[in-house]
Amino acid sequence: MAKLSFLAGFGAGYVLGSKAGRERYEQIRRAWGQAKENPQLQGLAGMAQARADAVVHSVKTRMGNETPR
Repeated sequence: MAKLSFLAGFGAGYVLGSKAGRERYEQIRRAWGQAKENPQLQGLAGMAQARADAVVHSVKTRMGNETPR
């Protein structure tokens, strides 16, 4: 009897937890989609990418793997 009660409780917890998890996942996914379309965020991402490219180029130049610009 105790084992059956445990399994029933586990099953109910699993179903309720997975429903809450799915709702939260969908909420995060919608927020990410909205953030990706934000022009300010896109501008910041572009600046970060340009800075990262410059750092990589600088390191390659110092290591002798690439000619200076």
